[in-house]
Amino acid sequence: MTSSPNSRDSAWVLEATIRTAPAADPRWQEQLDRLRPIASYVPETQTWHVRLGALDLAGVTMLQILFDAARAHGTEVCLTPVVVPAYWDGPVFTREPDVAALLEAQADRGRPLGQLPLS
Repeated sequence: MTSSPNSRDSAWVLEATIRTAPAADPRWQEQLDRLRPIASYVPETQTWHVRLGALDLAGVTMLQILFDAARAHGTEVCLTPVVVPAYWDGPVFTREPDVAALLEAQADRGRPLGQLPLS
């Protein structure tokens, strides 16, 4: 679902982040080949990033590629809801579904899911 300009205030996209395999890993090039077509690399953090606005076939395929690469290279994938970037013209999630609340709770660092945040 694409958003109108008025609905962007209550919209979000899902950012998937994967740590890179160590450069010394003999399969480093394999990881590059898998992730370069779908994700952006940030050298400062040594992570790959991709944003999703829908869990359609393309989104699920992209997540599967990330999880397969993480498993093959002993790294991990982190999913975080983020504000829709200004340049984003694709689909977005809205804050209405329960999924948004769940992801926001999981993104609350330092507290297990289900515990109330400390004030």
